[in-house]
Amino acid sequence: MGNLTYDFTGRTVIVTGAARGIGLELGRFFRNSGAHVYLVDRDGDELAAAAKEIDAHALTADVANTADVEQVVATAVAETGRVDVLVNNAGILRDAVLWKLTDDDWDAVVTVHADGTFRFTRACVPHFRTQGHGRVINVTSYSGLHGNVGQANYATAKAGIIGFTKTAAKELARFGVTVNAISPNAETRMVASIPDDKRAELTAAIPLGRFGDPAEMCAAVGFLASQEAGYVTGVVLPVDGGISI
Repeated sequence: MGNLTYDFTGRTVIVTGAARGIGLELGRFFRNSGAHVYLVDRDGDELAAAAKEIDAHALTADVANTADVEQVVATAVAETGRVDVLVNNAGILRDAVLWKLTDDDWDAVVTVHADGTFRFTRACVPHFRTQGHGRVINVTSYSGLHGNVGQANYATAKAGIIGFTKTAAKELARFGVTVNAISPNAETRMVASIPDDKRAELTAAIPLGRFGDPAEMCAAVGFLASQEAGYVTGVVLPVDGGISI
């Protein structure tokens, strides 16, 4: 992915859920494009190793905890004077058919995905307003658009993120802020946990015949975060090998 040419020199980027997978690859992309990058995750040890690998800042935080979220944004602004791009990527799975879903499984998934996206976006808004500029890219899912057996909690959270993206896009446009989402389909630890038979079935449903590499999400996010995408807001961009067709 070294041929991407977006220039984020001097920009400050926060990526959540960034200790591994898509989040780490996005952090690497932004760092290679000149940005100050703050990786956020609740797994402190893995996060520290990831940040060292790509020469980024590591901030351990729970995206569902308002104090943690506000501290991350305050730290980034204190150290760099600004925040330009927020990528809300943090997520977990607690799969079960709905009649076997516990309250804890429901709450945990909705809280990390939907509440985390809301809390981080809200914390960045005052700084975006002051700057007259900002980019928010949220990570949603095919499940949020179409549903998926065993994922009522996850699908609800991801569908909620779509509604949040469109609402925030309308509310923040007046401040020069765009809010968009991607719907990825990548080879991550979540995908690796899928049983082989189900995985084969899912792969067969992808027109391009494979799950994407996490790094293949970078071009879409880079575009949505760029100056060039200043007239694009409120969209959900599938980066999914055609599975959503």
